Amino acid sequence: MRQHSFATIITHDGDAPHATHMPVLYRDSCAGTGGGKGTLVSHLARANPQWRHFENGQEVLVAFTGPHAYISPAWYTTQPAVPTWNYTAVHVYGIPRLVTEQDQFAAMLEELIEFYESPRKDRWSGAMPEDFRDNLMQAIVGFEIEITRIEGKFKLSQNRPADSPGVIAALESSADQTEREVAEWMRRTSA
Repeated sequence: MRQHSFATIITHDGDAPHATHMPVLYRDSCAGTGGGKGTLVSHLARANPQWRHFENGQEVLVAFTGPHAYISPAWYTTQPAVPTWNYTAVHVYGIPRLVTEQDQFAAMLEELIEFYESPRKDRWSGAMPEDFRDNLMQAIVGFEIEITRIEGKFKLSQNRPADSPGVIAALESSADQTEREVAEWMRRTSA
């Protein structure tokens, strides 16, 4: 959730599902208030009607997608075979709460900026005129989701143990960093 923090927030309004793709910060339960499993923190554009779904106290789903890759049957020793996809994901469920207190909302936004700026060499300080910041904050809605449950999901060729070495070798030799990450996950889970 920290490494692949661009997530999909999924709600239902009673008639249809809704999804928004946003950076979502995972706050460990030790890092502040929230449930024993932690809290998710983000914001939505006020123009996005999905934030209104947070007012009803219903559970929402936030899906984080980790490394994933196409798997060619050419990498298998066992035949016949078909193409597939290996992936890692985390599904997080919880009850959202709108952050409406101005100072708390500003601190939350500073926390988000710090998380994404801190690893950068030429980082942005976050400094801006207060009236400019306040106007921008009027256009967004902050929220926290107290986590009620977390489900790790993965498919890493565990259904084809005899073919895993060939898949790992092919992914490790890829020029694509994400494919090499999938190979690393396969090594970890097959050990």
